[in-house]
Parts: sequence; structure tokens; C-alpha cells
Amino acid sequence: MPRPTKFRRVEFFPENTCFVPLGKSKCQIEEILLKVEELEAMRLKDIEGLNQEECALKMQVSRQTFQNVIDSARKKVAVALTEGKAIKISGGHYTTKMCKFRCVDCGEIYEINYEQDIYACPKCGSQKVMCTKKGDFCRRWCKGDNVND
Repeated sequence: MPRPTKFRRVEFFPENTCFVPLGKSKCQIEEILLKVEELEAMRLKDIEGLNQEECALKMQVSRQTFQNVIDSARKKVAVALTEGKAIKISGGHYTTKMCKFRCVDCGEIYEINYEQDIYACPKCGSQKVMCTKKGDFCRRWCKGDNVND
């Protein structure tokens, strides 16, 4: 029986979550799903210039797990670029220290671990959830009809 997947710590969420090759509409082409933690791995290594150990520490995973995540991310991006596919950034198995949500119904305060946690409480399933932070980050990322700022 495999071990459960450990949450990966993510500090960055993009404003744009879908990239489509010029001249093609999204419905015409295949989409590759890039997980949020895969984007974070590329950002830390390729943009921030951190070494593998520093990246793994920031994401709170082992060096081997970090290497697996970044290898997967780079392969997906390379396939999308060479085969003219769209890239959608969504989902994954991550947590963030930037946002905590509170459920209005049960009072649970929790970190976002999955994208759906933005819209529903992981404890009781209520859609009456709100961001507990009021920073610029939250106003950009915590958008949604069910989320109150």
C-alpha cells in the first residue's frame, strides 16, 4: 500500500490559469493540466534560482519528491509547447500559508489544501466560507460566487 501523498507548500498562484497557442481557440485543442505545485516547483527553481534542497525545503517535501514534481512539470510544458496544446493550471495536492478560510456554518478555520477548499468547507461541506485575510493576494485568488471577502 503506497504512502499517502504529502501536501506541497505553495506560495504563488498565477492570475492567468490558461494558456492557448496563438490563433487557436481553446475548444479546438487538447489541454494539458499543470498542477499548482508543479508551477511552484518551476518558479522556485527556474525563476527564483534556488537549488534543489532550498526548493524542497520551501515546498516542505523531500528532495526526491521535489525532483519528481519539477520533472513532471517540465515534461508537461515541453509537450504543450512542441505539440501546440493548451496549458491549464489547476488542482493538485498542495497547501498554502497565505490563505486561511473560515466556515460560517461550523466555524472551522482551515488552510486551502485543494482548489475546492476555496468554495466548500472540507469539514462540513458548507459553501458558506470566507477568507480570513484581507490582503491583495486573497482578493485576487479567492474569487468566486461562494466566497465573501
